[in-house]
Amino acid sequence: MGGIRNFQNIFKIEELKNRVFFTLALLAVYRVGAHIPTPGIDGEQLSKFLVDRGGALMGFFDIFSGGALSKVTIFALGIMPYISASIIFQLLTVVIPSIAKLAKEGEEGRKKITRYTRYGTVVISAIQSFGIAMGLETMANGQFIASPGWSFRIVTVITLTAGTAFIMWLGEQITERGIGNGISMIIFSGIVASMPNAVISSFRLVKAEEISFITLGIIGLLMVATIAGIVYMERGQRRIPVQYAKRMVGKKMYGGQSTHLPLKINSSGVIPPIFASSLLIFPTTVAGFIQVPWVQDTLKLITPGSVVYEVIYIILIVGFCYFYTAIVYNPMDMAENLKKYGGYIPGIRPGKNTSDYIFRVLSRLTFVGAIYLSIVCVLPNILVRQFNVPFYFGGTSLLIVVGVALDTVSQIESHLVTRSYDGLLKKGRFRGRKG
Repeated sequence: MGGIRNFQNIFKIEELKNRVFFTLALLAVYRVGAHIPTPGIDGEQLSKFLVDRGGALMGFFDIFSGGALSKVTIFALGIMPYISASIIFQLLTVVIPSIAKLAKEGEEGRKKITRYTRYGTVVISAIQSFGIAMGLETMANGQFIASPGWSFRIVTVITLTAGTAFIMWLGEQITERGIGNGISMIIFSGIVASMPNAVISSFRLVKAEEISFITLGIIGLLMVATIAGIVYMERGQRRIPVQYAKRMVGKKMYGGQSTHLPLKINSSGVIPPIFASSLLIFPTTVAGFIQVPWVQDTLKLITPGSVVYEVIYIILIVGFCYFYTAIVYNPMDMAENLKKYGGYIPGIRPGKNTSDYIFRVLSRLTFVGAIYLSIVCVLPNILVRQFNVPFYFGGTSLLIVVGVALDTVSQIESHLVTRSYDGLLKKGRFRGRKG
């Protein structure tokens, strides 16, 4: 009943209602754009050819583009070039001092890094789109292209690059004026849009007696168990007890209360799988359109479901878990803030000892979170492929859908709580004036 009441309250708060409708409107624009064909390409015939030829690899990439890549629509590259550029600049903040200095300059520094990220997105999009254009000309002797040549290549590069830039703008607008993280919401909408086709495909396989109802039931139970595990782990946290010492300020005594420092098991959320997928998609998207024997042989090694691919995927997930946690949490700053306000962890000396203790706890939590993400992203994919069920039921897509849904619901609840407090304060002031 509480959830239904909260859903009804969304439409009672004007600002929250506008944010929700604004988000839905921009996501609808994104879904429309995912069906607009790139000039000079026979999208339908190309889609059939790529799906038949690419199999699981093309299907996996289509998850993040909402089906736009297989048809090479104007949004074929999706948001992945922007994510790749973001990864590059986050890594550069650790390596290059000047960029690290920008990151510490507050809002102005972040704006400059965001601007550089946009430029990087355009460069990466141009490189990928040019590779796709060249590959389409050589693929099947260019039978899907109306008029091969430099004019086609230039138009394709401009179209696909502009499409990615527009998606990037949509994501930023959703983050600023809508609900949830815009980039995650765009990926979320693409995955959700592909799920009905996955369900239909599954029942077609059952009808064709390629899989049994028992197998489909097992897959359903696997999905439910995966979702339950994701919810449990995403909500899980390690609470470090914190005690504040009593202190006199004037004639009043402050402090003395006990609280805790909450550290999430998976502090990085869905970022590591998205980043890992982005890095794998970047080279293989271009390589998939290059019909050179050694390139295609290399591509087979990193096809989703292969041992090499899964190993690389796990390594990237674990690496990004530690990298993102190191960016979000700084044990030294946390220890200094506790000391500054008179707080301490029972049994641990303030200062460096507290910092070391928090670092050890974070390291263990990150390891557990990385193992959890790796299992969720890889194990269901392997099992599902063994049962010959569509890739859309993979753990990565489920993790992104559930993770983004939980974050979005949390943001909506925060807005509702904030408005409730505002309402109470207004009522209190009104009563005071009236009295």
